Amino acid sequence: MTKAIHLELRYPNLAITDYNVTSPRSQEYNCFAWAAGDQERWWQPTPEDQFYWVEGVPMEETLSAYIQAYQTLGYEPCDDRTIESEYEKIALYINDEGIPVHAARQLPSGMWTSKLGALEDIEHQIEGLTGDRYGEIGQILKRSK
Repeated sequence: MTKAIHLELRYPNLAITDYNVTSPRSQEYNCFAWAAGDQERWWQPTPEDQFYWVEGVPMEETLSAYIQAYQTLGYEPCDDRTIESEYEKIALYINDEGIPVHAARQLPSGMWTSKLGALEDIEHQIEGLTGDRYGEIGQILKRSK
């Protein structure tokens, strides 16, 4: 596995879980886009049209708005973060105020894949990104494959 000390300093739980850097840094897309399978745009609900946001979804940084954005792609809320071969899953991480700050997509192996802001993409265990920076898992979403 390719490890990166600069990531472990930002996300201390990576150091105590399995992870692997899977791509170089990029400012083209963020975690919310990556979770949706979009490597062309930065997803963020900003009123100035600085970034992409899903048409028809409230332009607000709330868990409800992010859930609605992924529902346009066929995802629905669920309570199970374990791998289910017939589903694709997304984990939405929220901070102490309940604001979504990160999204990860589950891989067929059961590991998760994340884009870390403008940093690298990684493959990781879901707990590897919990903590001060990305908070806790606020919602799991799933859709049929």
